[in-house]
Amino acid sequence: MFANAISPIAARWIRRWLIVIGLMVYAMILIGGATRLTDSGLSITEWQPITGTLPPFGEAAWLSEFEKYKQTAEYQQQNYNMTMSEFQFIYWWEWGHRLFGRLIGLVAIAGFVWFAAKKWLTKAWATRLLVLIALGGLQGFIGWWMVASGIGETTRVDVAPYRLMTHFGLALFIIAVTAWFWLDLGEREPEPTTSRTRLFAVILLATISVQMLSGALVAGLDAGRTYTDWPLMAGEAFPSNYVDPQLGVRSLFEGRAATQFNHRILAYFIWGFAIFAALHQRGTPLGRMFAVIAGLVTLQALWGIYTLVSAAPLPLALIHQGLGVIVLLAALQLTWMTSQSPQLARQAVPG
Repeated sequence: MFANAISPIAARWIRRWLIVIGLMVYAMILIGGATRLTDSGLSITEWQPITGTLPPFGEAAWLSEFEKYKQTAEYQQQNYNMTMSEFQFIYWWEWGHRLFGRLIGLVAIAGFVWFAAKKWLTKAWATRLLVLIALGGLQGFIGWWMVASGIGETTRVDVAPYRLMTHFGLALFIIAVTAWFWLDLGEREPEPTTSRTRLFAVILLATISVQMLSGALVAGLDAGRTYTDWPLMAGEAFPSNYVDPQLGVRSLFEGRAATQFNHRILAYFIWGFAIFAALHQRGTPLGRMFAVIAGLVTLQALWGIYTLVSAAPLPLALIHQGLGVIVLLAALQLTWMTSQSPQLARQAVPG
């Protein structure tokens, strides 16, 4: 394991730093969700990594920012009656979102420099942590790429859903990599497992990851506020407008009916499979972990239904998103545990 390559004190401090990074990224995911749900993402129409750190000062500066926002389709078609105070509300959300991203970068770089100065890092770990920091830098570029999709358009009043999905997906990948590194630096002894157990863990992680990306499409299209009945959709078991004639195959990524229906169906599969896997793994070394994930998935499914029928208000939607990240990290930990474990003989598989 990688933990054996560095000293125990180095591993302990790097793990603490990774916890801080992980918590900050988790908070950033929630801030990003709130920014999306308050329609704040297009309020800042320029990307200025250095000078953008400071907010507007004085009435003239605020009027200048407001005039830039007035050039967007979102303002012209949706927010044309917006007052300055309403603009400032969404501006502060987006500004805070960007500022917090810069803060994460500073904490990440400062930690790496400190560890390097202490000579705690092996070549392998220095490379790993540099990759993590580079992913954070890439996220800044992806974030602007996402925002730009809603600024230069004359018809789009939101960012492109697939770009939102990419931005959100990279955030999940960053927190997953952070968690994996944290686990690698731990001292947990591996539990014996089987190839079937590993397969179950990988299926859970893969499907939960896809479901999280699916949720980003639903959020980007406001599909969660379009069909608010359950278990049917607008009174239908299968939405008749699943394929939008104007979108065709793109309905899978840009159609409100298709994205929400797909999100529901995959949720049912994950829910059923998580319970099946927990029952199958009872009495095994990792049986308790499977049961925990089944419980988390059940809670997430029930909360998702409650959020849906409530028309996805901001507090409920943020809890749904935050709980989804926790489910993902639990599945990641399970997968890590099976990847570290010695394999049992096939005959030992129960059932």
